[in-house]
Amino acid sequence: MIFEPSHLSMGRYTATRPENFGGIPEEHSSYESSRAVIFPVPLECSATSHPGTRNGPAAILAASRNLELYDEEFEVDPYKEIGIHTLAAIDTMDGSLDEVVTELFTAGCALVEDGKFPVALGGEQLLTPPLVSALSKKYRNLSVLHIGAHAALRRDQGSIRTSGSAMRRVTDVCHAVQVGIRSISSEEAHDLAGLPTKIYWACDIARLPLKSWIAQVLADISSSVYLTVSMDGFDPSIVPATSRPEPGGLDWHQVTSLLRAVAGHKKIVGLDVVDLVPQAGHHASDALAAKLVYKCLAYAFCQG
Repeated sequence: MIFEPSHLSMGRYTATRPENFGGIPEEHSSYESSRAVIFPVPLECSATSHPGTRNGPAAILAASRNLELYDEEFEVDPYKEIGIHTLAAIDTMDGSLDEVVTELFTAGCALVEDGKFPVALGGEQLLTPPLVSALSKKYRNLSVLHIGAHAALRRDQGSIRTSGSAMRRVTDVCHAVQVGIRSISSEEAHDLAGLPTKIYWACDIARLPLKSWIAQVLADISSSVYLTVSMDGFDPSIVPATSRPEPGGLDWHQVTSLLRAVAGHKKIVGLDVVDLVPQAGHHASDALAAKLVYKCLAYAFCQG
């Protein structure tokens, strides 16, 4: 039998999914009808031995289009309940870092004013402080929950900003709780007692019952919570694709159990996922990051 191109027009093949988060159709992804807004921030300006965080947002978006969009925990398609719009990537290559930070703050403020739930895809964690500042304008009782390997509490070196000081800048705005930390400098350790943050060390979490330490975290965060997840918070056996992997990290069940509890008892008002460094031939880390974003949205909007 000779294959004829006309067979392609017989309705057996579906069109490719839209080029947005999840490949969600227009009826559930327009800006006007969506409660959550994804905006990619391909920011990379700190020198590391494993560069590539600027490629993280595109990798997360690509992986998201292979997700099954039905959630077995809630037995719904969360995107239909929420509406998820995807913005074009913010230009992080044009202008100084200060200008990029200002643009992020402005974008965050605009989303908050429109009543949207902002979801930033990084990029490195330098994007977190301006977004926290934007959310703090609306939510006066705001705290930040940080899941990550590195404390990121270093002092800025003059006007030079790095991801190593991102959480210190956050604590200039509001209280923070940091979970899964297992890498800290002597300078940060010295300053820790004077900073408005509480650390749940990964080594302690490993020895405690899951419900025990999660209950303690819930007691330490305020009613409105901004969530920032660095992918190095996961153990590198699960997520090796980060700029600075650290052994002894969290697993999927620990992280999602925490996030579900936080969403069930507090109000999550914004989210960023940072520090994914895509690796050629390895897609599992990208897929986990995309699934994590979708799970966070399901927890925030689909329970209770």
